[in-house]
Amino acid sequence: MKSPIRRRRLIASLASFAFGAIALAPLAAHAETREVVIGYQDMVVPWRYAQASGAVEKATGYKVTYRKLGSGADVIRALASGSIQVGEAGSSPIAAGLSQGVDLSLFWILDNINDAEALVARNGAGVSKLADLKGKTLAVPYVSTSHFHALVALQQAGVDPSSVKIVNLRPPEVAAAWERGNIDATYIWDPVLAKAKQNGRVLITSGEVAKESGKATFDGLVASRKFAQANPAFLAGLVKVLADTDAQYRDNKAAWTVDSKEVRAVAQESGAAAADVPASLALYAFPSAGEQASQTWLGGGKQSGAAKSLTATAQFLKQQGTIQNVLADYSTGVDPRFVQQAAK
Repeated sequence: MKSPIRRRRLIASLASFAFGAIALAPLAAHAETREVVIGYQDMVVPWRYAQASGAVEKATGYKVTYRKLGSGADVIRALASGSIQVGEAGSSPIAAGLSQGVDLSLFWILDNINDAEALVARNGAGVSKLADLKGKTLAVPYVSTSHFHALVALQQAGVDPSSVKIVNLRPPEVAAAWERGNIDATYIWDPVLAKAKQNGRVLITSGEVAKESGKATFDGLVASRKFAQANPAFLAGLVKVLADTDAQYRDNKAAWTVDSKEVRAVAQESGAAAADVPASLALYAFPSAGEQASQTWLGGGKQSGAAKSLTATAQFLKQQGTIQNVLADYSTGVDPRFVQQAAK
């Protein structure tokens, strides 16, 4: 299911992405009352089943409130304000948040995005290749992994992003604009991606962008460092649930059918059509706890795959004028402790 051309609306976008100081009092209160608010998005991922079944509450004893947010940027803002303690975001908004000084840590790779995000051109829009996007309207959620890969894909194709009318829309807004015919193309994820594919043509996927550019993207779960320090047992329990749920899917994909309780739960929580869920899940890769504990993802400090991806993403966003600073070391925002425990 998991966060990022800024030419015309750069000032407004940056203003909306400014982060305040993390509110310490709400975090302390949550630590004392064993409550947590988890911000999530509409990505189609196995852990939606655990979310719907109350598995986290059962495993940790915490009261868990789930808050659905419109984008990774919204999740990072909510984390910064203290209104949530844990949240889902793509590698682009995570990199931007760390660069802006948000005190967060990445502790779980929700998914390797692969082909689960794609640039789709509307049938009849006169767009059959990336170069045809010049002068056309392309909708993306700003500061998302889709936005980041849209910029990378355009540059790889020799298209100046300023020649494309790029508009900032959250996934539900993309769906509405697509339905009305107000946009020519979108770079987005399911469930909106599945709808766009019905009367559109995929020009490129994030898996293809990553292969061509070396700039992979992922969705992850992040926590306020203050919350993580005060509630390590909760995060350990959460990671165990995440690992178990992903393993259930990886080991029994054939059982996750349209009529299964797992797929119905994923559809319910994500807003996707149950009929689209099996194909949507198949577009992602879900690394195991062991893989995540290795240097491929969260292990290895500065040499970890996650830290390298965040660094490359931040450098690109700075080139685009989206952020002002690039950290010397993004491994300071990567916490492998919980996946290492789960992998034992």
